Amino acid sequence: MRAHELTVGRTFGVTFDHGEDFFEALSSFCRDNGVRQGYISSFIGAFAEAEIVGACEKLADPDAPVWAKTYVTNVEAFGAGTLAHDPATGEILPHIHVSAGLKAQSADGRTSHLLGAKVQFLSELLIVEVTSPTMTRPRNPGLYDVPLLTFG
Repeated sequence: MRAHELTVGRTFGVTFDHGEDFFEALSSFCRDNGVRQGYISSFIGAFAEAEIVGACEKLADPDAPVWAKTYVTNVEAFGAGTLAHDPATGEILPHIHVSAGLKAQSADGRTSHLLGAKVQFLSELLIVEVTSPTMTRPRNPGLYDVPLLTFG
């Protein structure tokens, strides 16, 4: 286990508009407001389309992370995540999980890591900036090259 006390800065209420790319809008928000790291305590909204981690085939190694993606459309979504900083590029590295109900299929649900999404109508987010420690996401070569959140 790793833990570190977080010093938080500003808190933002953010809305993304119909048709926006979720991750592009998130990056623009962070750049425009100088947010380098933090967490999304929660968000709600709808996606016209989204890609989430998932596979339909038998996994060769059930212990390994799944890198395949599943495509869904017209979903209501609830999610949360963290925003780390890449010191080499200056970009944010979001890690967001979402539960999404397929509206046309009795709200049948999918829950997984969000890879991409196009906003349908709106997305409403609560974003909390973390001012310290530095939050990064280096890849761990000994653990399937998974990027893991680190502090300091």
